[in-house]
Amino acid sequence: MDEHRIGLKPILRRVWAPKGATVVAPVAPRYQWMDVSAFVYPESGRSRWLLLPGVHAEVFSQVLEVFAQEVGAGAGKEILLMLDGAGWHTSASLSLPQGIQ
Repeated sequence: MDEHRIGLKPILRRVWAPKGATVVAPVAPRYQWMDVSAFVYPESGRSRWLLLPGVHAEVFSQVLEVFAQEVGAGAGKEILLMLDGAGWHTSASLSLPQGIQ
């Protein structure tokens, strides 16, 4: 399981102008992005991609719920999921679905 942010960020380029001229290039920086989470199923090599509006504990809890349902995690099937130390992975408000360790 891993996440990545993709998005748009304005870039100010160089412009042609007479030597000594002051160039004014008004910029109103706005950013647009979304986050991508992916799970890889080692046995099949299949991947599951989720496009998310952001990353925080509430969204990550929902992502884990979707994953648990897809793999059939529950009382009879425990899944060990390896995560890094990102804040939303270790948050006290994170709720783990049954069967996810």
